Amino acid sequence: MRDDLQELVDEVSRVLAAPATLEDADFTLLAFCAHDDSGADPMDAVRTRSILTRSSSRDTRRWFEEFGISSATRPLRTPADPAAGILTRLVLPVRHEGRARGYLWLLDDGRTDPDDEADPALARALDLAADAGRLLAGRPEEDLGRTLADALTGRPGARAQAARRLADRLTGDGAQVLVALSPAGGAVPPGWRLPAAGTVAAVVDGGPVAVLVPLPADTDLRPAGALAAASLGSLPAASTAGVSAVRRGADALADQWREARAAVRVAAAVERFSPVAHWGELGAWRLAAELPGPDPAVLPLVEDAVLARTAEVFLDCAGSAVRTADALCIHRHTLYYRLGRITALTGLDLADGDARLLVHAGLRAARLAGLLRPRLS
Repeated sequence: MRDDLQELVDEVSRVLAAPATLEDADFTLLAFCAHDDSGADPMDAVRTRSILTRSSSRDTRRWFEEFGISSATRPLRTPADPAAGILTRLVLPVRHEGRARGYLWLLDDGRTDPDDEADPALARALDLAADAGRLLAGRPEEDLGRTLADALTGRPGARAQAARRLADRLTGDGAQVLVALSPAGGAVPPGWRLPAAGTVAAVVDGGPVAVLVPLPADTDLRPAGALAAASLGSLPAASTAGVSAVRRGADALADQWREARAAVRVAAAVERFSPVAHWGELGAWRLAAELPGPDPAVLPLVEDAVLARTAEVFLDCAGSAVRTADALCIHRHTLYYRLGRITALTGLDLADGDARLLVHAGLRAARLAGLLRPRLS
């Protein structure tokens, strides 16, 4: 498609004898023709910025949108602003099915009359603008997937630009979640496709698949649940999913991705959360997911599966010897013996509150890091 758009821009430039650029509705530069700045058509600061950064500033967007370009259905001319270094432009709206898909900009020095319906060159350029609209409307989901990846992990400028593109996908009352899908084995099977329409998906940094799911309302998580179930059904056994908190607006996507990744890690490590973990249900596991790993003082305990399991259950039971012994199906004398060994091994007394917190957090971090055997709770 990129080659088609470039050929289209080159043809518009040839027909109207002026330098041309094509941007999408979010002012992301898609294609531009060569420009000899020594000729009759100089290049202004706006075009230079667009070519160098592949985007326009918020102030530039606002300035042009004040002239009604987003709702225009016919060519129009934007005025020059010498103080800001902006030259006059001919704008050809790029539309399809009633929606603005982008803009063709021409630095023609005011030569073309946008209201001259008898101008054959302008008529040809409008036909090309319609072709561009059809091409942009048919951009594959892979393009939006790359946009989603940029919104989650791209540079700050790329994130803001990508978020604007994704805003059209946030329907209903604007609520959305991000779902992280983690295929067993770590890689998406060849040929696998997301079994849901109307969503945007991307493999982010070689890790989980991120799926943006618009919601009809902030309390209606059925679309996310249905997508997670259908996706896991088409992935290898033991694959897991994590669902972020409900938020609104594309600016929240980076935070939602952090939540979804934390949830999918918990789903893979703790069986009672598997196969689909929701951020809102994780409790203290949220804090454990933020840790880089277990504290060094806890590492000797991690290496002993029996003592690590004993400590986990004891701490989950709030230090109740009766409940811990029942959960482990052992005698209380055996439990007390193991607790003594834990203190001897780590130097940490589980009767001390600070020591309990350190060991509990460390063991949960170790579990998320895959250093402990799977457990039920």
